[in-house]
Amino acid sequence: MSSQTKPPRKDFALIHLLPNMLTIGSICAGLTAIRAGTQGDFLTAVLLIFAACVLDGLDGRLARALKVDSKMGAELDSLADFLNFGVAPPLLLYFWALQDTRSAGWLSVLIYTVCCVVRLARFNVSTKSTEPTISRAYFVGVPSPAGAMLVMLPMYLSFAFTDRPLVPDALISLYMVAIGLLMISRIPTWSFKTTRVSRENVKYFLVAVAFVGAAVLTYAWIALIVLCLAYIGTVAWALLVHRRKRIRKG
Repeated sequence: MSSQTKPPRKDFALIHLLPNMLTIGSICAGLTAIRAGTQGDFLTAVLLIFAACVLDGLDGRLARALKVDSKMGAELDSLADFLNFGVAPPLLLYFWALQDTRSAGWLSVLIYTVCCVVRLARFNVSTKSTEPTISRAYFVGVPSPAGAMLVMLPMYLSFAFTDRPLVPDALISLYMVAIGLLMISRIPTWSFKTTRVSRENVKYFLVAVAFVGAAVLTYAWIALIVLCLAYIGTVAWALLVHRRKRIRKG
């Protein structure tokens, strides 16, 4: 009788698991942000969401650089995005300002979260589709990490101007719903992934990056408010251009 041979055992180098480790780290950051929010430590919670954003930006790029991207890694990254950008930020806003609004505040949380999961599902389908889409220089709608950063703008305002009155609760709810709708909109928003800088402008770009980094480290909340408003400006500009193109085609 011939003995059955076992399939060869496949081992992974530790560095090949690093992208998935970063994704797991981002999930832990998102869950810990929710825990910090329930305990009233909103400053730490927001910083943890930032950490999750950084890890989210690194894991996929590192996987492609190491050529270890896989279907499991892609699914894990999508689930992490839903938790970190679709669940944690609206919950923080709810714990921070909307608990007294009862059903209205919770309804805005639900709308934002559902919009985020629909946006992620649409993105996953589009990456697997062979049908032509808009230029890779643009996203369709606001991406979920940007949506998470934008939706916490009222918190940045409170952290930056502690002697000013908070944004009204009703306005926060409406703003959260608006950001959620932007995520599932068809507005083409600028993708930084494909942006190219000419050789002669590299030095100016690096100086600008150093300036922004110094501003974020020195005047964190003011800098984040300015960046959020600038991004909202690019979205508004893209919306105007999109409408003009539709009018011309019509």
